[in-house]
Amino acid sequence: MDSAPITLYRLHGCPYCERVVARLEQYDLDYRSVFLEPMHSDRDVVKRASGGRSVPVLSDESTGVTMPESGHIVDYLDRTYGEGS
Repeated sequence: MDSAPITLYRLHGCPYCERVVARLEQYDLDYRSVFLEPMHSDRDVVKRASGGRSVPVLSDESTGVTMPESGHIVDYLDRTYGEGS
């Protein structure tokens, strides 16, 4: 899945990240997980992607969208890949 157009930056055991994973799997989307360090200050890779250090962050190469916050990500996935897309 290295060539998947969607990258999800996440933490192990994060319920907000798992919410996004569930939606990605619901829509059968190929995605790549990038697991980050638990220490907030060590999350440079997500800072470069989104400008912040919070997770989850989704980057969708197909649409050029990168966004944080599970609620916004789930809404985006629904609009972009859901039944109404």
